[in-house]
Amino acid sequence: MTKAADDEHVVRQEYDQAADHAFPDGRLNEMLDRIENDPEIATYLEAQNVNAVDRKGYNDHGTKHIEIVRDRALRLYDLLKAGGVEFNGARQQGLEEADESVILALAATLHDIGHVVHRDDHSYYSIPLAADVLDRLLPEFYDVAEQVRVKAEVLHAILCHHTEEEPLTLEAGVIRIADGLDMERGRSRVPYEKGGRGINTVSSQAIESVILHPDEELPVRVEIRMNNAAGVYQVDSLLKAKVEGSMLQDLVRIVAINTKENGEGSLVERIEL
Repeated sequence: MTKAADDEHVVRQEYDQAADHAFPDGRLNEMLDRIENDPEIATYLEAQNVNAVDRKGYNDHGTKHIEIVRDRALRLYDLLKAGGVEFNGARQQGLEEADESVILALAATLHDIGHVVHRDDHSYYSIPLAADVLDRLLPEFYDVAEQVRVKAEVLHAILCHHTEEEPLTLEAGVIRIADGLDMERGRSRVPYEKGGRGINTVSSQAIESVILHPDEELPVRVEIRMNNAAGVYQVDSLLKAKVEGSMLQDLVRIVAINTKENGEGSLVERIEL
């Protein structure tokens, strides 16, 4: 399930539709095939970068960010399911287990489209825009009652991907954490000063890879490899807050590993948050 990313220095874990998973994946794979070939969604993912990047000076919030968040949400979900975690969002709506991953894929794909309105408060603007897309897509897969319930869960997860709103479902918690896991070199969710040497810049450039594993004691271990201890600022200031408010804080272990060269060779520091 691990593939090399475009950047040779970064290892990406991507959702593999052909692999075996700890959840029923047929419905998800059908939905992925649909949304990945949808011209309106593709245009939103390109257009949402204009306000975020060109006008506000943030780093990428477009197609690449969405691919990373969706991959990590599904990988996180797979590990949690393998660890015996029972999700509550779809279940409490009377939906099937197979709908959990569909909710995650749709929420991850559409969570940032509100950027086309404005970067500030974008999660609120994402709600009506995502609702329109869902009203078009969901009738292809669900009857009316199921459409309403899936839509409700997707919108809840979208709204709660930032820390202003409290997730009430584990599905929403997965999206919240996955959004913060897009943090490899230069990809932090915290804006950095182009050409600068402030803490945001140094920290965002320090993180080399983010890998999700099963843990000896918990369902998930997030291993963040850094080449500079400044990367801890990125983890502590953003990811830690997302995990603590996710309903998953007791199920996910975050370990930052700093590998640096000194005069006598490599020195490895391991920091658990």
